[in-house]
Amino acid sequence: MGDIPFGFGPGAGGDPEKRRDEGADADPFAAIFGGGQPGDIGAAFQRLGQLLSWQGGPVNWDLARDVARQAVAAAGDRSVSGAERAEISDAMRLAELWLDAATAFPAGATSPEAWSRAEWVEATLPAWRHLVDPVAAKAVESMGSMLSGEGGPMAAMGAAPEQLQRLLGATGPLQQMMRGLGGAMFGSQIGQALGSLATEVVGSTDVGLPLAPGTKAALLPQNVAAFGQGLGVPADQVRLYLALRESAHHRLFAHVPWLRAHLVEAVSAYAQGISVDTSRLEELVGRIDPTNPEAIQQALTGGLFEPEDTPQQKAALARLETALALVEGWVDEVVDAAARPHLPAASALRETVRRRRASGGPAEATFSSLVGLQLRPRRLREAAALWGAVLAVRGTEGREAVWGHPDLMPTGEDLDQPDAFASGSSSAPLDLSGLEDTAAPPEPGAGPRSEDGG
Repeated sequence: MGDIPFGFGPGAGGDPEKRRDEGADADPFAAIFGGGQPGDIGAAFQRLGQLLSWQGGPVNWDLARDVARQAVAAAGDRSVSGAERAEISDAMRLAELWLDAATAFPAGATSPEAWSRAEWVEATLPAWRHLVDPVAAKAVESMGSMLSGEGGPMAAMGAAPEQLQRLLGATGPLQQMMRGLGGAMFGSQIGQALGSLATEVVGSTDVGLPLAPGTKAALLPQNVAAFGQGLGVPADQVRLYLALRESAHHRLFAHVPWLRAHLVEAVSAYAQGISVDTSRLEELVGRIDPTNPEAIQQALTGGLFEPEDTPQQKAALARLETALALVEGWVDEVVDAAARPHLPAASALRETVRRRRASGGPAEATFSSLVGLQLRPRRLREAAALWGAVLAVRGTEGREAVWGHPDLMPTGEDLDQPDAFASGSSSAPLDLSGLEDTAAPPEPGAGPRSEDGG
């Protein structure tokens, strides 16, 4: 597994050796360092200089884009045909009609699209940047600390304190070099990871977050076809079921305005408790040979992140797992209710999606790779059961009202007692009567409000 960046495991479709033979795990450094020609040392050093001069943050996203596009091309990508675009558009429109009967949330996507794998990479990069930068920043910071610390290589060489300050200060040349090196490390790893992920995802919401910009909802026809292979289900039913899932995600995020930021903040909070293996970093820096692209790729892969085993970190992990499970559980329940009256294969497709997630689907692979998080399939099923129980007791409007405020949301303990949560007996009722008043900004020139509203 050491040749899979950031701990990414192979997709549900096979082992790493087979994927490499098929071109899915192509060497990104072959293009980065002069086509991988070992004799082209000048081009390799020129490219390395460009990488080390990166000033755009902890991840070199230009490099990530290049590597992801190369990986997608190596794995096989094709343009979306006009007929496929029409099929996706029709499926999305029909999915919205069916969802109207299953949820009180109105349609959230206004622009259904059909993407190639490369288009998915381009469209989702801004969202990935928002998620990944906090994690990568910790590693880059650790690389600088490794150099400047008491036991660091510069101190070991006898550098005087004033020399260290000039070299390793915030604007010093070595710190700039380490930022560039860190950006290249993470850019190459994330790029290959996203290129691999682009061969698996069927839409823009497979990781539990809407990655598409604005109100765009998208399916990838090539991956939708691959998803349906071997299921014995007509292609139009597969397409419709996946369109329902895509549209349901968009409805939820469009009408629960705090949810997207809540999940991103949960990822960031969990990232704060991640330590970086500085001994691994030190070994990595010492092994980099700019004239040997294959050695560079091997040096940059795997094993840097380790979650700290602290109560705070465990609590952050539990909050993130629960939040993601609640999103997926709600989508699972709503889509099943919308699909069952119309699609004969609805139950089979629901189970296929669940098993795909349980065996290491896109969401689990992504979060596990980027922040050491592994979603537990048991939580996803329990979340679906909880939303089913809430629907039975409170109805559709009552179920959707739970999303009205983060304090109303079920906890991890509630997932273990869905009936108690649905009936309102799991905890003391919350008095949220003043939320509307406190959440709304005062009108210009208005003074503070008194207890009686005067």
